[in-house]
Amino acid sequence: MGFFKKMFGMEKPENADVQAQPAADAVDPNTGGEIAPERVGPEGEYDQSGLAKRVALAFDEDSALADIEGLWVAQTGSSVVLKGSVPSQEILDQMVATAAGVSGATDVNVDAVEIG
Repeated sequence: MGFFKKMFGMEKPENADVQAQPAADAVDPNTGGEIAPERVGPEGEYDQSGLAKRVALAFDEDSALADIEGLWVAQTGSSVVLKGSVPSQEILDQMVATAAGVSGATDVNVDAVEIG
């Protein structure tokens, strides 16, 4: 089971894009204005967890990361938060680089990740 399904309980959206841009008609329902980059969902819609969902998609797209069982992805604002365990420092480094490369991510917090 991939990250997206494990974390959000649904299949990857048909038009999902890790680097999704806001859809032309999408607005932030809280402000009525432009959607912040960390709130853009996988299909360009407003999504409170948009960044976390797009990071999960990015992990699923990388065969070296897709099957990591003990890790969870969350977000606090524009910061990606990784929690759980990974098998090695190399895998964690790759996950951090992947998460940091997703549009809207300004930081990757790994304080709650155990190695081994």
